Amino acid sequence: MSGTDMAFSGQAITGTASASPAGLRPVLLPWLAGPAWLAAALVTHYWPDADDFPDTNLLAILFGVVGIALLIGAALRLLTVRAPWLIVLGLGLGAWEIAQAKLIALPRPFFGTPQDLLDVFITDWHRLGLSLLHSLGLLAVGYAAGSLSGIAVGIGLGRSKRFRYWTHPILRAIGPLPPVALLPLAFVLIPSSWLAGEALMALASGFPAAILTWSGIAAVDPAYYDVARTMGARERFLTFRVALPAAMPQIFVGLFMGLGASFAMLIVAEMLGVKAGLGFYMQWAQGWAAYPNMYAALFVMSAMCTGLITLLFRVRDRILVWQKDGLKW
Repeated sequence: MSGTDMAFSGQAITGTASASPAGLRPVLLPWLAGPAWLAAALVTHYWPDADDFPDTNLLAILFGVVGIALLIGAALRLLTVRAPWLIVLGLGLGAWEIAQAKLIALPRPFFGTPQDLLDVFITDWHRLGLSLLHSLGLLAVGYAAGSLSGIAVGIGLGRSKRFRYWTHPILRAIGPLPPVALLPLAFVLIPSSWLAGEALMALASGFPAAILTWSGIAAVDPAYYDVARTMGARERFLTFRVALPAAMPQIFVGLFMGLGASFAMLIVAEMLGVKAGLGFYMQWAQGWAAYPNMYAALFVMSAMCTGLITLLFRVRDRILVWQKDGLKW
């Protein structure tokens, strides 16, 4: 065999290897997502339930609609990246249906069925929606007040020696305390449980915002201030046009940390003092052994927290355009 023939033969072998199952996997995976959901629909509809569960037929229809939609998405090549997760989700829901609705493998009522969760969203959506709105309102006020106060305190710590002298010891004494530990004292000193919850959420979000703002301002290169002063800049310009923009990456880290701390404080406050919101809804559901309602509240809470973090990331990417690809969510 000549060298040319061997070269063509090697190229043929290479081409065959590229068409191997590993190469075809990204093409085939999107087409498996729809059948996984359709299989879950068939199991839900044709396998008899072990007990009288609500909305079984409706659940099967929903699985089937999702399966058909995924097949359409595969045909339009929209599922290239998400296909593995969609397959696992469909198979996981089908396994959950078999384990609990068909076999009751785990003790009830602690472990419900997909039908139970769907029934909660159908029958109790109004109370869940009101709880979500209350939690969002409580979180928005406390987090915004704490973040803005923390940024202001951080600016003072970074730009004023006198302010730092008087404020830093107080911050070191109170800031590291878990806000949950101050909950009984807050309910005694503040007559309104709503205001007490807001104050503790403000403390939870304010401390990391203050520390990270201070750190960001302290890390600004002094040469920036010198250049601005030579051009006639005053203290106000140095603070808001030099120090604050340069500290923005650190400030957003503090805002993310404060948001997570505010989430935790929100649920504790609603469970123990503020008799409304998703935390109170979860406590009510547990008291009545309505565990599907509790799981539905957890699902809504997860969606709320994920949505707010995503929104904060969008704001960060808009402001810090040069760092857009440095941190993902």
